[in-house]
Amino acid sequence: MSSVLVSGASIAGPALAFWLRRHGFEVTVVEKSHTLRGGGYPIDIRGTALGVVDRMGLLPRLREAHVHTRRITFLDANGSQVASLRPESLMGGDGHDLEVRRGDLAEVLFDTVRDDVEFLFDNSIVAMDDHAGGVDVTFRSGLQRTYDHVVGADGLHSAVRALTFGPEEQFHRYLGYCFAGFTMPNHLGLEQEAVLWNEPGRAAALYAIGEQVHGFLSFTRAEAPFGAFNDPRAQRDLVASVFAGDGWEVPALVEAMRSADDLFFDTVSQIRMPRWSSGRVALVGDAAYAPSFLTGQGSSLALVGAYVLAGRMAGHGFEAYERELRPFVEANQNLVEEGNAELFPGTPEALAARNAALRARETVPAGAGRPEHSAFTLSEFS
Repeated sequence: MSSVLVSGASIAGPALAFWLRRHGFEVTVVEKSHTLRGGGYPIDIRGTALGVVDRMGLLPRLREAHVHTRRITFLDANGSQVASLRPESLMGGDGHDLEVRRGDLAEVLFDTVRDDVEFLFDNSIVAMDDHAGGVDVTFRSGLQRTYDHVVGADGLHSAVRALTFGPEEQFHRYLGYCFAGFTMPNHLGLEQEAVLWNEPGRAAALYAIGEQVHGFLSFTRAEAPFGAFNDPRAQRDLVASVFAGDGWEVPALVEAMRSADDLFFDTVSQIRMPRWSSGRVALVGDAAYAPSFLTGQGSSLALVGAYVLAGRMAGHGFEAYERELRPFVEANQNLVEEGNAELFPGTPEALAARNAALRARETVPAGAGRPEHSAFTLSEFS
């Protein structure tokens, strides 16, 4: 069997491992964390990605994990209600989309492959030598192995991409926002709902899922804080300085962010690359074509990309993967060009216009919001 090393055990990595095993590959997955990352903010599984998880036999478990958000309530700077809507009125869809916690999806994917795939937790790739006979890989632990192929499924700040194609900055398209996510106590007694507070250029949210509440702080910034990506203290200091002096529940969110042991800080950005492969190395998911947090399509693109990549590795190779998937990826990445920052307006004028639109939309039937821009079906990738 051909051997494949996959870097990353979040969404794209285990999904790719599943399909590679179906095609007869021997698969190892390396993950820098000590274990799977549980919990996390909700993500959507939409359109073509639903067909992928259906073919994987995972729909029943994912339906059980569906969040069933009842409403999203928008507040002004004083904490007064602007509008309260059902999620379908904002995000569109046909009523069949799934919304699950990121950690729940990762756990379901891991369970499908844990007995057939080797996992190397608390480890990472530090060097690679791609040659005619394979890819020689050196791990952080000192382990050295050779694989027929290596795939980076290691996210927006992919180490495999950096080792193969160079520094991230040349592919990183920053969209002007930073965000911090974390869990915190449910001191407001929220149930299956989200509450979103806005000031121009700043947003704070509480998202209740079961017994957990996810705090979320987002803000505009002229330049991406690349120096803070690997510095949790700098991340906390930056967020706290931006929201200093704000009202409503913002001080409680900042305090919870300061002490959270699951803080996730990043930028709202895209990865745009002319190629997703080089030699025996390829990228999938956010490592290759992160669409940005604003589109809500990151996990769906990861699932579809893993399905297509595995099938083409078993047949026509990386070039077919890139040729066939790129139109689908670009259609979803271009969603961000269509005003998808409406949840986080950057100016007083944009915020006022957004609030007026929300008040009007309270009377619009669910399902009449933004459509999905996915023009392809699984039959085209079979």
